[in-house]
Amino acid sequence: MKQKTKKSAAKRFKLTGTGKIKRHSSHASHILTKKSPKRKRKLRKGKLVADGDQKRVLRMLKLK
Repeated sequence: MKQKTKKSAAKRFKLTGTGKIKRHSSHASHILTKKSPKRKRKLRKGKLVADGDQKRVLRMLKLK
């Protein structure tokens, strides 16, 4: 029986054209009053998944 993709992971991660994995920044959803505007601006941008976690994320997405 074929394994299914983890839907929670599929909603959180996207692949770039070069095969890297994009993710959203954490700490950007609530308690924003104490965070500086500069910090909140930086949290809007996407980040790449760390090299040590890429294998695990790809396995959840059933890509490798």
